[in-house]
Amino acid sequence: MDVYEAVTSRRAVRGFTDRHVPREVLERVLSAAAWSPSGSNLQPWHAYVLTGAPLAELKKRALERVAAGAPGDEREYETYPPALKSPYRERRFAFGRERYGELGIAREDWAARQRAAAANWDCFGAPAALFCYIDRELGRPQWADVGMYLQTVMLLLRAEGLHSCPQMAWSVYRRTVAEILSPPEGLILFCGMSIGFEDVTVGCARTGRAPLEETVTFVEGSVLRSHAA
Repeated sequence: MDVYEAVTSRRAVRGFTDRHVPREVLERVLSAAAWSPSGSNLQPWHAYVLTGAPLAELKKRALERVAAGAPGDEREYETYPPALKSPYRERRFAFGRERYGELGIAREDWAARQRAAAANWDCFGAPAALFCYIDRELGRPQWADVGMYLQTVMLLLRAEGLHSCPQMAWSVYRRTVAEILSPPEGLILFCGMSIGFEDVTVGCARTGRAPLEETVTFVEGSVLRSHAA
């Protein structure tokens, strides 16, 4: 699989089979992903990989919280600005329409939306999951570095025939994750990532992308420079 195919075939898959993901494949992916770029080579990512009994225990504890109606943990970072402006607001609404429309859930059916969201805590059935932390003392550029690392991981997973689903949703159950992983106090959980082989029987609509002219500006030809008199 070439890079273009990996990029265009990657999507957030929300249905996995229980087919085992070999440890050597995950090690190969994460060893290569370590070459992701980061400012001054800080490599600010801290990744934990869960499979087998530890992952099963995490799923069990998270789903017990859901069943008990327990509130989520307070977020340690803002997922979206409180007043999301255009065109981002419209893109987010469009995603919600596509996602829940595919599941046959009406916008006003909040209970059904909550039940659908609960699939996050089962990692959508995936047999492997990655949890990515960052040192709480680092800044926005380092958070961007973590994003590049995670994208690299997802593309390498595609090269191995695997799929993934990045999940910031895990940040609201960060205390439950910490019960299993015992991360150092100075780290913030950015997101989880479900990893496995896609269950093709589960519907998974591909969300669209904005046309190139909406997000890219080409500046070509001569550049005119003005000089103060």
